[in-house]
Amino acid sequence: NMKRDTIDKAIARGAGGADGENYDEKTYEGYGTSGVAVLVKCLTDNVNRTVSEVRAAFNKQGGNLGTDGSVAYLFTHQGQILFSAETDEDELMEAALEAGADDVVAEDDGSFMVLTSFADYLSVKEGLAAAGFVGEGALTMEPSTKVELDTDGAGKILRLIDVLEDLDDVQDVYTNADISEEVMAQLEEA
Repeated sequence: NMKRDTIDKAIARGAGGADGENYDEKTYEGYGTSGVAVLVKCLTDNVNRTVSEVRAAFNKQGGNLGTDGSVAYLFTHQGQILFSAETDEDELMEAALEAGADDVVAEDDGSFMVLTSFADYLSVKEGLAAAGFVGEGALTMEPSTKVELDTDGAGKILRLIDVLEDLDDVQDVYTNADISEEVMAQLEEA
């Protein structure tokens, strides 16, 4: 005879209820080729499987998985909200500063990027929306320093990123790689 509570928990787990699978957010850190710092954000129900897959991806692509804190200090949590080139820069700048943004940056393609702290992201985005500015936003990890790569180094780090992003548990991959447009053009020709 099984207790009713045990049966209810088993049913809830099978239905994905409260006692179902627990997912953990994990961040793995390491270095790719050419000394490029790599942060890998994962959401996993099996930490051992995920760390094994991430370590294998680093090893197969010439990198190595580091310990906690080995590269995280090279990145800053940041909110970014992108607005089209048609947006009036002066009005956006005024609204962004009133909403508490850190900066407004004109991008090469004419669009505008509003930068916020991690903590202020949502309030800035809502403040801009209330002022009539609706953009595409995301929370990201921005590198404090970048590593400029040649064609060979860029090809290797892009392969590592592809392999990592193909893993089921990987949500985001951040690097401090700086790949110029010329290098990207050379890679596309190859």
